[in-house]
Amino acid sequence: MRIALVQQHATQDKQDNLERGLAAVRRAAAGGAQVIGFAELAFEPFYPQDPAPASAIELGEEIPGPVTDALAELASDLGVVLLLNLYERDGDRAFDTTAVLGTEGQLVGKVRMLHVPDYACFHERGYYALGDLGAPVFETPFGRIGVAICYDRHYPEVMRALALNGADVVFVPQAGAVGEWPEGLFEAEMRVASFHNGFFTALCNRVGQEPKLTFAGESFVTDPHGVVIARAGEGTDEVLHCTLDLDQVEASCARRLFLPDRRPGLFDR
Repeated sequence: MRIALVQQHATQDKQDNLERGLAAVRRAAAGGAQVIGFAELAFEPFYPQDPAPASAIELGEEIPGPVTDALAELASDLGVVLLLNLYERDGDRAFDTTAVLGTEGQLVGKVRMLHVPDYACFHERGYYALGDLGAPVFETPFGRIGVAICYDRHYPEVMRALALNGADVVFVPQAGAVGEWPEGLFEAEMRVASFHNGFFTALCNRVGQEPKLTFAGESFVTDPHGVVIARAGEGTDEVLHCTLDLDQVEASCARRLFLPDRRPGLFDR
């Protein structure tokens, strides 16, 4: 599987963000990418850096909607799978949602962030309802894909559920700020998740200076042995390419040893 992670800044101009995203998909596909992922809220400002106004839900859009429609057409034209993270409005609720678009432009499915944080500059509970779609894994022509949206990556049970559901690679759309956590912790967390569960992780981080936060970039990919095999720059707009040898999934320690040797009946929580 040849993947690409689109690490790009976002501004208040949603149409400009979308146009740059479309151009990045074209570049990624020209470079051989089959599956292309975006960072969290890739096409709009990071709204939760401010507490939610009463009208916050009006910022969201439905899925399918304008952004997914534009990118679905491109996915079909190029024969690629796209993972788009959006502020989804669904009736009177809203979610932090990743839409998975297939090679014919179809909506393969959605993932909604399951755990929603609330702390300084990440006032997300005012914007998002708790996700209600579980931890699905999607069959694509290129491999089995799972998604852990930003905060969900901190929950080992989410990553384990994706492994048990058969994921070859877990995409992690993230909005990680400079200095938010101790240096190296994001990377260590994903390396351990890959090693424990026997899948690739592809973390695509937001980038750029916004009113209250500077997003770090430094997107990266880990293999099922816990080794970082690709890394983007700090603070850069770029498309990170990486080739995944999916034979490594079944050859990993997790798939040969850890998962078959589990004793889930010993634990009740």
